[in-house]
Amino acid sequence: MSIETKTHGHLMASESAEAIEVFGRAATQTVDAGGLADSKVIFTIARGSSDAAANILSYEMMRELSVPVTSLPPSVFSLGKGVGVHGFGALVISQSGASDDLVRAARGAGANGASVVAITNQPGSPVELASETTVPIGAGPELAVPATKTVIGSVAAGMALLGGIKPEYKTRIDASVAALRNVSTAHPRAKDLQAALLRARNVYVIGRDTGHGAAIEVALKLKECCALHAEAYSASEVLHGPLQLATNPLMVLILDTGSDHIQDSLDQAEARFRGVGCDVHRISPDDIGVSDLTPAAAAAVLLAVMYPVILNTALALGLDPDVPETLSKVTQTT
Repeated sequence: MSIETKTHGHLMASESAEAIEVFGRAATQTVDAGGLADSKVIFTIARGSSDAAANILSYEMMRELSVPVTSLPPSVFSLGKGVGVHGFGALVISQSGASDDLVRAARGAGANGASVVAITNQPGSPVELASETTVPIGAGPELAVPATKTVIGSVAAGMALLGGIKPEYKTRIDASVAALRNVSTAHPRAKDLQAALLRARNVYVIGRDTGHGAAIEVALKLKECCALHAEAYSASEVLHGPLQLATNPLMVLILDTGSDHIQDSLDQAEARFRGVGCDVHRISPDDIGVSDLTPAAAAAVLLAVMYPVILNTALALGLDPDVPETLSKVTQTT
């Protein structure tokens, strides 16, 4: 059967279904972290879904390494003269490894003294060639425009990188991968979540810690696949000015990684939004019978749970999430 005769969304469906398997392979690979292991500051450089994965990894790395990990915009190098990063680490994440601004950023960071590590799914890509070390995602071809398995694979590859820096972290990786073996990512309330998205005009996706990066990715996918207005917030920020939007009809999706230290924050956000009449939904890995994951792994699982919900919402809206009308697989920006 040719691609043209297959149903809408078949690529995203098949690729997102591979995500947990990709996660297991990528997370358990042996990685030489190179100069990143000695870096006192790490900058992540990425865009779009890759930047959401970088956000997830930044929280995990800061917690485990006790060094600052923060985002550096690629345009510092692609449009400007760059900044001094001598002795620092640069983690460039790009599924295709082909976006020109990320290639320039990798080259610029290296030329300015950083140890550059790339996470990419395309062997021999320009980003890989511009980097000191590469951690492969190993997801195989991804043909749908919305990235799914490569996003989750990026998180896993970053975890493997962290394991290469901090060997004792590898034990936690292995435990998380074992916990996810043969698990179904079909959420028991998937139909309720889809129904809520179909009636929503505005959506807040809320997380904390690694869940914030997952929220960024889910909000992006809702825009990309469903043309639905969605914004991501940390539970610590959303109760400031953004709470006022709750005076209009608002769906709130809370992504709970299950970490003990974020529960009070998520509980407070949930109570406030319920209190003003919002349509609030909260999901966690425990909903599918999974617990005791590293926070980054839990965030990856929440993405694996939400991708099918977003896919089916798009299909119900008459859209083809494989090929969103205004988007392409490789986005060339400056």
